[in-house]
Amino acid sequence: MAIQAWFMQESDDDQRLPHHKNPPEFVSMEQLADLGVLYWYLDPNKYENDPELDNIRQTRGYSYTDLLDLRPEKVENYEQKLKNFYTEHIHADEEIRYCVEGCGYFDVRNNDDRWIRILIKPGDLIVLPAGIYHRFTLDTNNYIKLMRLFVGEPVVDPVQSAARGSSCKEGLHQGHD
Repeated sequence: MAIQAWFMQESDDDQRLPHHKNPPEFVSMEQLADLGVLYWYLDPNKYENDPELDNIRQTRGYSYTDLLDLRPEKVENYEQKLKNFYTEHIHADEEIRYCVEGCGYFDVRNNDDRWIRILIKPGDLIVLPAGIYHRFTLDTNNYIKLMRLFVGEPVVDPVQSAARGSSCKEGLHQGHD
C-alpha cells in the first residue's frame, strides 16, 4: 500500500474536502521523504498486538501510546476542536499518528511554502518531523480513530503560526532549549 498525497488547491471550501488541483498534482513518497515525512503501512486490525508496530516503536523509541476517537458524538466542542487541529502549527518533537479506523488529512508545507495534503486511511502510520508546519482535519465522514505515539510522556505543545515566519520557529526553539 502507498500513501496518497497531492498539492492542494487553495480554497475557502469545507476543509474536509480533498482540495485537489485541476488537474491533480500528486506528490510521491520520495517527495514526502525529502521533507522528513516517514510512512509505514500496517495491518489496522492488529494494532493492539502487532509485532511490526512493536518493532517500529522499539527502534524509534516510541514508549507511550494512546488512542483518539474523533467524531462529533464522542468529542465535546467537536467543531471547535476541528478548527484548532486545522490551525497551522509546528512542534518541537515529531508528530506520530497511526490510523486504525476512519480517514483524515494531514497538510504539510513544503520548502516552497505550498500545502501538500496527505490522506490518512486505516493502516497508515505517519511521522511528521519536528519543526514542519502542518495542520490536521478529518474527511467528510467526520470520523477517525488514531493512535498517538510519543517518545516518553506525551508533550503536545504546538506553536501556532498566525504570524508565520522566523518568529514562530524562534519561539519554538526558545521554549524548548
